Amino acid sequence: MDNPANLKMQDSSPDNSPPPAPRNKILDGSYFWFVRFSEFLKQFWIAVVLAVWGTLCYLFITHFVFLSVLVDGQSMVPTLEDSGHYWLNRFAYLRSEPRQLDIVALKDPRDNALVVKRIIGMPGQSIYFHQGKVYLNGALLNEPYLMDKTYTFANETRSGDKFTCIGKNEYFVMGDNRNYSTDSRIFGTVTRQRILGKVVE
Repeated sequence: MDNPANLKMQDSSPDNSPPPAPRNKILDGSYFWFVRFSEFLKQFWIAVVLAVWGTLCYLFITHFVFLSVLVDGQSMVPTLEDSGHYWLNRFAYLRSEPRQLDIVALKDPRDNALVVKRIIGMPGQSIYFHQGKVYLNGALLNEPYLMDKTYTFANETRSGDKFTCIGKNEYFVMGDNRNYSTDSRIFGTVTRQRILGKVVE
């Protein structure tokens, strides 16, 4: 029979056995690929959302704010060059009306083609063509943007005078290269609704 003293001494002896190893969570193969696939889906949907948002922003800007326009023809020389690319500010007239001498893009009343012209006459004004010169409300119009020795005639035959009263909500537009421009002298005044925006030189 063991001595109680020996049992006590045995119980009080230090335990030198190593501590149990910590339990590490080991990812098996299926769980690993699930995590990778979830991360891929997350990044994919983020990319989709950014792409859609970017497309919507582009469409909004190009349709309602800025639009690149190509000037096809010589009707606005020397101010705008033939085949030149310019910006159309569609936001310019959302809070204000077009102003005299603004260069604007508008829809041709005949076929709705996009054309670029300069506003010469405003609503309620009168315009008179006489001997190659333009009179606005009876006063000779100063046009420094024209080339030297440019004459403005009322029609292609370069003969006769013409007097026009511009109606309400209408504008009289012409190209700066008067001999090569089809404008309000041909298709008449244009309504405000046909003016799309201001061209930035």
